[in-house]
Amino acid sequence: MAGKYVLKTSGDQFMFNLHAGNGQIVLTSERYASRAGALGSIASVQSNAGQGARYEPSADGLRFDLRAANGQAIGHSEAYSSADAARSGMDAVKRAAEGATTDDQT
Repeated sequence: MAGKYVLKTSGDQFMFNLHAGNGQIVLTSERYASRAGALGSIASVQSNAGQGARYEPSADGLRFDLRAANGQAIGHSEAYSSADAARSGMDAVKRAAEGATTDDQT
């Protein structure tokens, strides 16, 4: 089952969650002032998620950020129970990001 970006508002800002094929949220975006900014970030996730070097684990290894080529954070993971589980989360983002549809709930 393919992944899905769920684009929504958060107050007066825009953000998205990337859902894996099983419905679990595997990545949460930054907040953006415009819908266009959030859509651009979705495109950035699609182009960067397949590159292992773009994932930055937290100091404890239980979370990670996905970063664009310019180093800017474009998404954050949830907290995992172990570093191995976090690495599995990175793999889930890679699988879900490519070819995922966008559910625009704005």
